[in-house]
Amino acid sequence: MGEMVTPSWEGYATQLANAEQEDLLTALKDIIEKEAINMSQEANVFVGKDTRSSSPSLSQAVLDGVCALGGHSKDYGLVTTPQLHYMVCCQNTRGKYGEATVDGYYNKLCQAFIQLTKNASNRTDDQKHLCLDGANGIGALKVREMERHLQRELQISLFNDGSKGKLNHECGADFVKVQQKPPTGIEINGGDRCCSFDGDADRIVYYYTDPEGQFHLLDGDKIATLISTFLKELLTQAGLDLEMAVVQTAYANGSSTQYLKDTMKVIVRCTKTGVKHLHHAALDFDTGVYFEANGHGTVLFSKGAEKKIQQLAEDPNTNDERKRAALLLQNTINVINQTVGDAISDMLLIEAILAIKGMSVQQWDAIYTDLPNRQLKVKVADRRVIDTTDAETRAVSPAGLQAAIDSLVAKYKLARSFVRPSGTEDVVRVYAEAETQESADALAHEVSLEVYRLAGGVGGEPKPLH
Repeated sequence: MGEMVTPSWEGYATQLANAEQEDLLTALKDIIEKEAINMSQEANVFVGKDTRSSSPSLSQAVLDGVCALGGHSKDYGLVTTPQLHYMVCCQNTRGKYGEATVDGYYNKLCQAFIQLTKNASNRTDDQKHLCLDGANGIGALKVREMERHLQRELQISLFNDGSKGKLNHECGADFVKVQQKPPTGIEINGGDRCCSFDGDADRIVYYYTDPEGQFHLLDGDKIATLISTFLKELLTQAGLDLEMAVVQTAYANGSSTQYLKDTMKVIVRCTKTGVKHLHHAALDFDTGVYFEANGHGTVLFSKGAEKKIQQLAEDPNTNDERKRAALLLQNTINVINQTVGDAISDMLLIEAILAIKGMSVQQWDAIYTDLPNRQLKVKVADRRVIDTTDAETRAVSPAGLQAAIDSLVAKYKLARSFVRPSGTEDVVRVYAEAETQESADALAHEVSLEVYRLAGGVGGEPKPLH
C-alpha cells in the first residue's frame, strides 16, 4: 500500500545489492521461488528522482532494469520520496486513496487543508505566514509547485530553495535539530513561525526565536503531542470510542511521554529506533500517531476507524457538534499521507491545527517543557558487543553495563539514560536527560566512560563536556 518495504524483504534487497553480475539472475530466481511470485502477473514499477546529481543515472538504471525484465514502468521525474509512496498507494487501491499524479496529490492535501482552515476564525495574514527552509532539496521545488493550490490560505516565505546552496549544507531539519539553531540562509524575526524540511522532504521540525533572541525547537515529540491532542479532542467531541496511541522511541523526551500519559491520558507505546518499527506498532491501534524526535512521522487510521468516522459524518441524525467533529476528522485524514512520514503533509496538518485552535507557535511550545538532554557517541572496536532489550532502553550485554548506568542515573533528579549500538558504524550512541543541562551533560559523559571501559572503547577516553 505504498508503505516502506517489510523487514523480511530487507534481506532480499541486501542479497541483490551484493550479488555479482553473473549471479544476479540466480539471486532473482531464488527470491521468486521463496516468495512464490506469479511471474505471469503484470508488474508496474513507479520511479521518481530528487535533485541530487546522481539521480538521473540511477533513475535510468532502474527504468532499464524494469524494461529488461519485461515489466511496465512509470517515470514520475522529480518528486519527493513521500509523493512516490503516495502514488503507489493510489495505484494499489485503484484510485480509492486518490489520483496517482502529482496534481492529484496537491489537490487532495490542499483541498482538505482549505476545508480545515474554514473552521478557524478571523485569521490574519500574519497568522497565515510561515517561513520554510527547504534544505536546498526536492521539497522546496514541490512546495513552489503546490502554492497555487493553497489559494493564499498559507503564505510561505521559502528559503534555501536550491537555487544556490548545497543540499542539507548548514540547513534542513537534521542540522536544526542537532545544532539547536536556525539554518543559514533564512531571515527570521522574533516570533516568526518557522519550519525546516530535510533534503528528501520526509522530516520536519518547527522553531522560533523569542524577543531575547533565544532559539526554541519544536521537534517530533512536540509535533506528535500537538496532533494527538487535537485528534483526542475531536474523537471525544464525535463520541467515537476509538483506541488511540502515540508511538515513540527511547529518544522521545521524558516530558513529552509524561504529558501524554498523565495529562492527555493517551496510550504511549515505545519501540526500537527506526521508522519501520514505529509504523508497524501504530498499525495496532484505531488511530496511531508516530513521530521520531527528528521529525519523521505520520498518523495512521485503521479501515474500521475511517468507516465509523464516515458513517457518523453521513448520518442525518447526528447532532451538530458530533457532525462537525466527524467532518473535521474526515478532512484531517485527507490532509495526512498515511503511507510514510511526509514533511509537506505534516506541515499542512500542523498549520491547520494551529489555525483551528487559534494557537501561536509559542503557545504550542508551552504545552510542556522539554527535559534538558545530551546525545554522545563512543567509538568501539565492535558495536555488536552491545545488546539491548525493552525497546533499546536497557543493555543486556556487556555484563555490568546496565548496572553501572542504573547507579549513575540514581545520582541525578528526573534522570534517565540508555545506550544502543549504531546501525551503520562501530560506535555506541549514548542518550541522557536530567533536570538541568549540567546534570544531563555530566550523566552522558559518565555513561560514555562506562561504555568505553566495558564495551571495548577505541582511541582516547571520552572527555568531559565542560
